Amino acid sequence: MRLRQLWVQNFRGYASIDIEFPEGLTAVIGRNGHGKTNLAESIGWLASLKSFRGAPTAALLRTDAEAAIVRGDIDSAGREVLIETEIPRQGRVRAQVNRQRLTRSRDLLGLFRVSVFSPEDLNLVKGSPGERRTYIDDVLVDLHLRNDKLQGDVDRILKQRNALLRGAGGRLTQDVQLTLDVWDAKLTTSGEALAKARCEALDLLVPALTRAYDDVAREPAEVHATYRSEWQDVGLAEALLAARKDDLRRGVTTTGPHRDDIELLLNGLSSRTHASQGEQRSVALALRLAAHEAVTEVTGSPPVLLLDDVFSELDPYRSAALVEYLPKGQAVLTSASGLPPGAEPELTIEVVEHTLRPKPR
Repeated sequence: MRLRQLWVQNFRGYASIDIEFPEGLTAVIGRNGHGKTNLAESIGWLASLKSFRGAPTAALLRTDAEAAIVRGDIDSAGREVLIETEIPRQGRVRAQVNRQRLTRSRDLLGLFRVSVFSPEDLNLVKGSPGERRTYIDDVLVDLHLRNDKLQGDVDRILKQRNALLRGAGGRLTQDVQLTLDVWDAKLTTSGEALAKARCEALDLLVPALTRAYDDVAREPAEVHATYRSEWQDVGLAEALLAARKDDLRRGVTTTGPHRDDIELLLNGLSSRTHASQGEQRSVALALRLAAHEAVTEVTGSPPVLLLDDVFSELDPYRSAALVEYLPKGQAVLTSASGLPPGAEPELTIEVVEHTLRPKPR
């Protein structure tokens, strides 16, 4: 997987970008607020039509622009792919691949994969269960595209079930009971399938997780990730039935895969409550590296690495270790404070007020 060339118009603070990327490492250097992350964000956008910063679509347009354009020439497992997207200020995002219009954004999945590392990754360890569910669900889609439909099915069923619960107003009429039975059966089938897929993905990740932590922290430790669910012992159907009265009272589904978590242990103790901040950052980096390794192994092609200002949050020791153990393949890293020892980019791009100044090696 490789990004050969990127064209951008009116994206964030950029009026125009036209730049070729080498196969190896590209370093994007510049002061904060000058556009480094915006450049990385435009690359990530091509892979998923989403901002890895969680920004709404309207925030991606340059001030006063009616639309933004992001285009990329991709080498996707030996196949040349041209991805073109238009982000209008009003209306739906439009995308096409090799001049063919896409009717669904999910048709873009798998054509261009990226692994994103950012300072916010610490939330994978310290944040809410939703952060960890998003992580594992993103990995699932990168591993097998069918998992995108599975996640969509669960989301749709939950939306319908919650709408029914809210409309019931706390009353279990015969019609409400019959309809709940239908949605519970659907949620049981799809929800248990999603939980099973998450567990299987974690089984694949854990060996790589420990190796990645040892490499980044440069000290041996046992890192483990365990899927936690309140309903696994009894099954989702029984759990939904037991929670029905509470669900009706609250107007929301209180049990299921949307409430599950991933417990991260470092040497047998919770990394969220017992690890130092340096150890927590190493666990977060290990999660990203393990996912990258697993996706590479399953798909046969490494995603493009995007490292957005991660070195600002790492001590020199861990920064040097991360550079030393970066996976093979194309990588783009951004930094406001220069490069750590050992980083030898094939291309360095200086960013000044959303203007790019390439400096080949």
